[in-house]
Amino acid sequence: MNLMTIVVLSACILLTLIQLGSLLLVRWRLHQPLRQSATALPFITLARPVCGLDCFDEATLRSSFVQNYPHYEILFCVASPRDPIIPVIKRLMAEFPQQQAQLLIGDMHATANPKINNLMKATQHSQAEWLVMADSNLLLPPDYLRVLLASATDKTALVSSPAIGIMAENLWGAVEAAMLNTHQARWQFNSDVIGKGFAQGKTLCWRREVLEQHGGLIALGAELAEDVASTKMARNAGLQVTLPPRPFYQPIGRRSFTAVWQRQLRWARIRRFGFFWLFIPEILLGAQPALLGSLWLVQQEVIPALVPVMLMALWYGAEWALAYSVGWPHRARDVLAMMIRDVLLPVLWLWCWAGRSFTWRGNVLSSALNAPQMNEE
Repeated sequence: MNLMTIVVLSACILLTLIQLGSLLLVRWRLHQPLRQSATALPFITLARPVCGLDCFDEATLRSSFVQNYPHYEILFCVASPRDPIIPVIKRLMAEFPQQQAQLLIGDMHATANPKINNLMKATQHSQAEWLVMADSNLLLPPDYLRVLLASATDKTALVSSPAIGIMAENLWGAVEAAMLNTHQARWQFNSDVIGKGFAQGKTLCWRREVLEQHGGLIALGAELAEDVASTKMARNAGLQVTLPPRPFYQPIGRRSFTAVWQRQLRWARIRRFGFFWLFIPEILLGAQPALLGSLWLVQQEVIPALVPVMLMALWYGAEWALAYSVGWPHRARDVLAMMIRDVLLPVLWLWCWAGRSFTWRGNVLSSALNAPQMNEE
């Protein structure tokens, strides 16, 4: 057996062990018990940036009003007075008059990040000890605020969580969910296990004093994405990004290939410019490297032809088992979606290097806007 064969065989074994080990680790992490909330529950501001209409708006925004938490306010942030979501928000506010809620309309062009600009007015209208920023397409469970607060420790700057895709209505919606669930959420929870938790913009629950001491929301607009800026701010403060014991859900609905591609390309470029050296090894994620290596070993007559088939059955069987054990989507279509996702991953990684910008809700964002901050890292 020559050196090349030894290297390829070793790489295939290592990648498979990483796949299985990471799945087992995240399953263990997701079955950890929730710590009890503090006896004195502080006042919390729940800020939800909203833009445009989505087929799940009624459910996701309504979930803001049914929190099992005694002291909180809801601030709906809308940039344009002509946004079609405004009547929906007003109807929900009228349906729950007992809940303290405000609709804040207006845009502040303080940063290059339109989402942060939309949220600026929330910080001006509240002095709550904790500021929770939750995307409008996130479905909040009744204990959402309690879980976030209970997840914080003395070393926590903010609590964040990945979103788990549910209710996919077609194959490309299932691919989007496969990207979110057993791929992105898995690696985010694994990072948290080793004490390197990072933020995800779907949920950013900030300890207000930490955020303001380090530049406030304007500082979060210094990167292409507020989750990258949040992670760096927390670490520069010598504090941590903490994840709750379980993630929260995002209804997916129907997706097109173009929508999935553009969203994943946007996130890939954000990771490339925000955490360059961590982005480089992403080319090894997914089943493709291990599969190609095993096929080469078959061609070299090192292993039987059945081994690549068995390897893929083990690879996706383990991923399906994780989804099944934690209640994430796990139908046959979802396994097919995992395979399609792994075909797309290396293509996305390569295409990511072809540009420095992306479009988000009609806004073109480029790393050139953030070059000074990135060069300081």
